[in-house]
Amino acid sequence: MHASLRYGLACFWLAAGSHHALAQTTPESRPLHLDPAWLTLGHYQSNTFDGGYTSQADDADFFLSPEGKHSPAAELEATLAAIRQPGGGDDHARCRFPARDQWLREKLALPDTPVACPELDAWTAELNTETVTLVFAASYLNSPSSMFGHTFLRLDPPQDDDETNLLLANTISYAADAAAHDSEILFAYKGIFGGYPGITTIQPYYEKIRLYSDIEHRDLWEYQLNLTPKEVALLLDHAWEIRDRNFDYYFFDENCAYRLLALIDVARPGTDLLGEVSTHAIPSDTVRWVVDKALVADVFYRPSAATSVSYSLATLPDRHQTIAAAVANGYVHVDDTEVQNLPPSQRARLLDATYDYVRYQTEAEGWPREHAAPLSHDLLRARSKIHGIAGPETPPEPEIRDDQGHDTFRLSLGGGRHGNRNFSQLTLRPAYHDVLDPPAGYRSGAQLQFLRLDARYYTDNDELQVEQLTGVEIRSLSPRDQFFSPLSWQVGFGGRRTDAGGERVLAPYLEGGAGGSWSLGANTQAFAIGTADLEIDDDLRRGYDVAPGADLGLLHQNNRFSLAGGLKTKAWIVSSQHRQDQAYLKGSWHFGRDFSLFAEFTREDHFDRYQSLWQAGLHAYF
Repeated sequence: MHASLRYGLACFWLAAGSHHALAQTTPESRPLHLDPAWLTLGHYQSNTFDGGYTSQADDADFFLSPEGKHSPAAELEATLAAIRQPGGGDDHARCRFPARDQWLREKLALPDTPVACPELDAWTAELNTETVTLVFAASYLNSPSSMFGHTFLRLDPPQDDDETNLLLANTISYAADAAAHDSEILFAYKGIFGGYPGITTIQPYYEKIRLYSDIEHRDLWEYQLNLTPKEVALLLDHAWEIRDRNFDYYFFDENCAYRLLALIDVARPGTDLLGEVSTHAIPSDTVRWVVDKALVADVFYRPSAATSVSYSLATLPDRHQTIAAAVANGYVHVDDTEVQNLPPSQRARLLDATYDYVRYQTEAEGWPREHAAPLSHDLLRARSKIHGIAGPETPPEPEIRDDQGHDTFRLSLGGGRHGNRNFSQLTLRPAYHDVLDPPAGYRSGAQLQFLRLDARYYTDNDELQVEQLTGVEIRSLSPRDQFFSPLSWQVGFGGRRTDAGGERVLAPYLEGGAGGSWSLGANTQAFAIGTADLEIDDDLRRGYDVAPGADLGLLHQNNRFSLAGGLKTKAWIVSSQHRQDQAYLKGSWHFGRDFSLFAEFTREDHFDRYQSLWQAGLHAYF
């Protein structure tokens, strides 16, 4: 009887306390469960139609209330009841949700009595974090998961030795939990449509450097955040709360960058970085938002192994580059006269650059050990005989960081003439960059566009048409030289207007190609791409058509203007059996990172009819 009475009074006290907490308002007369900080802790987003909320967490263990996924109020009430329970241990709510516990105790002035959380305490001690650094790994077009770049957090310990301690620091990252056997195409499909769970992982920084910098040729930018010790502690507490919890991964929005923004929002309430996200969260954009919110204390540049080797080789005179390539490939020995007759300073630079190149090729490209090991030994032996000459210089920091490039959303307005018809054109491109956009902050020769819409209004008959809808368009033009032989390639799909012989119809298409590119000087390259096109439409005689072809051209990019010109040819071989030839010249004049004037002229021979297209207009970047 007495026990039942005590139990009833306890339940009444909890219910009364919970009701009081839910009724309590913020200075803006807002219920506590609608406080932005609480919504961020629960990863709640407002529903589009009914005015309610849904958490992006997809793991039942993230919630203490059965209604917690869709009710921030119910989750707040359940959390308050749970953290008020006596006791401790790893299964206690205060140990499972330390960030929620700390925020609620401060908000409601609850007593901050100590609690024993062995696993949490051990985890926090192991991470030993004093400051937090946001790290951006530059884009890598050869992997769909890395096309836009990648971000993660480095947990920096108290620093006695800058370099050593940072290499051993831990990192927090969020990524799709993809099966090891999934192909790149399957990864892209599942990543777009939420087919993977997202997982939060802890790894040493040196492992990240080996993956991104040493193997995937990706420069790293380190943005040291100006979080206070209390904010760092809150970030770590929330990282603990989500570390084993499932959040469905979406390539465009709920991705690696998005989850890190949520952690920073939790650490410093009011920053509202997630409020910047609309249709997509591009990692370089999210870094830009962090910088714009005055969250960055300092920025450091860590060049990739490929960048360092390329810079070291590029500083050699042309004749010395030829000797270095010959030594690396075994045509010339380090003791041969071509090498030994060089002055000591020049010989030292050549040996350093050649050794770095051989080591890089061994690590990244898998050069056989029986060739690389004795050659590396000979290079080090020869270099050790030259004294008083400093080692190779590190590459200079780029003048423009990746986050300082143009914004990725582009709106274009223009007009022109196609054949004998005048038109106005509106183009919307949510992401990301093409080779005629301002190049600063982006990879040279790289193009990646998603969901681009080109709509035309023809003035002669007041007709509005979709000219092209680009699902995905990727192009990578990487110049080849005597040291590196990357493949230049392109792929794309969508719908486009095509001449079916009597009328222009909107036909689905798939295109691809591969070839090479060669540098002709500063910022200029020539390329030759073998192409293959597939178009599908009922207006085609057999319902589809296929065309092998070629694209030969020149590309020049600088911060003032970009130009591309060349010749394309295709041989349609299934439905129409004819050639389609085109000469083109395109250019953009850049005004900072926000605007570009563009112009285009093409002359095409299709179905034995010559037609010209010209247009001009303005690109605006948001």
